[in-house]
Amino acid sequence: MTDRSDLPVRAPQVEAAAERLAPVLRRTPLEHSERLSALAGVPVWLKREDLQSVRSYKLRGAHLFLDSLPPEAREAGVVAASAGNHAQGVAQACRTLGVHGRIYVPGTTPRQKRERITAIGGDLVELVLIGDTFDDAAEAAADDAERTGATQVPPFDHPTIMAGQGTVALEAAEQLRSEHGRELGTMVLPVGGGGLLGGCGAWLRERSPATRIVGVEPAGAVSMAAAVRAGRPVTLHEMDRFVDGAAVRRVGAGPLRMAQAIAPELVAVDEGAVCTQMLALYQVEGIIAEPAGALAATAVATGIIDHLGRAGREAADPGEETGDVVVVVSGGNNDVSRYNEIVERSLVHEGLKHYFLVTFPQEPGALRRFLDRVLGPDDDIVLFDYIKRNNREEGPALVGLEIGAREDLEPLMARMAASNMEIERVDPENPIYRYLT
Repeated sequence: MTDRSDLPVRAPQVEAAAERLAPVLRRTPLEHSERLSALAGVPVWLKREDLQSVRSYKLRGAHLFLDSLPPEAREAGVVAASAGNHAQGVAQACRTLGVHGRIYVPGTTPRQKRERITAIGGDLVELVLIGDTFDDAAEAAADDAERTGATQVPPFDHPTIMAGQGTVALEAAEQLRSEHGRELGTMVLPVGGGGLLGGCGAWLRERSPATRIVGVEPAGAVSMAAAVRAGRPVTLHEMDRFVDGAAVRRVGAGPLRMAQAIAPELVAVDEGAVCTQMLALYQVEGIIAEPAGALAATAVATGIIDHLGRAGREAADPGEETGDVVVVVSGGNNDVSRYNEIVERSLVHEGLKHYFLVTFPQEPGALRRFLDRVLGPDDDIVLFDYIKRNNREEGPALVGLEIGAREDLEPLMARMAASNMEIERVDPENPIYRYLT
């Protein structure tokens, strides 16, 4: 990264942030992942920001921001808009520093998250429910700040916030070297609004220029990639909200400026693949990751990053392996009630679950013929929902089938065609499919 004074954040600011945060921050572990290392063919380490005191890295930027406020601004209090990790980071900072805060969240925010925010903030934080979307909450927080003189705590678009988030990279590189005697070759980061990418990238480009920087977005919310292509922040009109911690309609101007300067590799991963990785992290590593927390690991597990472990742009030999891979597990605030949906999305993504509309004749033995003629030995009916009677002779049913392996789908479809039954597959690209998953 060139030495340009107009960049929002630089490596010295990240280093100063690390010193300031050291007394109040947990130094989260850096853990080797045998599973991801085997898949990638290079050593892969997990930076466990899900073990931060508020279960995400967001505390770093929020605390630094509040701690940097002058006395008169602290006295006036702060406001923030969020439905997730940023809110918890602000609440923790308010409680630690004795600053009064109001946090606006949409009314659709799950009760578990609302209760967590108020528990962390205690008497110093007021939680305000408003509207149905984050945009509603953000507008209310901005109005509050203008009306009361309180300081608004931005989730990502501010130099101080980015400097705080950048301490993740500094800390991981130091741990890898001092605790394990290894060097950082590639850092894989989740990307939502861009604060983590901007801060970590600022430090890495100046202090470890050969390190590859890979930013991972959810396929349904590629706001940073869109902004980089356009050369300015753009608003996504269509967005999949499943990866809620990274589903941002519009990245910040500051994070985009940093992305333009550090030139990270940007990749996108399917939300279904994220679900598969969440389950793998839980079952193998024992990590309860939220969807955004599993983004970076998903990119490694799916092999979407070309030549993982190879040198970055500043290395003398681009084909040389120069160091290990660090994957940031950015958060662990996952609602347990979502796991049914997570399993469902994973099965669909893996090609193991499919839905069909089957028209059954209204006569004895019709279901038995379907079972005998269509289902294979490893196929299982996981949903059977009779919809309605069109007439006295026949009636449709929605049938969900789980197959033993992806390759079993073609033989299943062949048996359906040969059965002479009226069977229509529900296309995963069809908008109606979202009501099934």
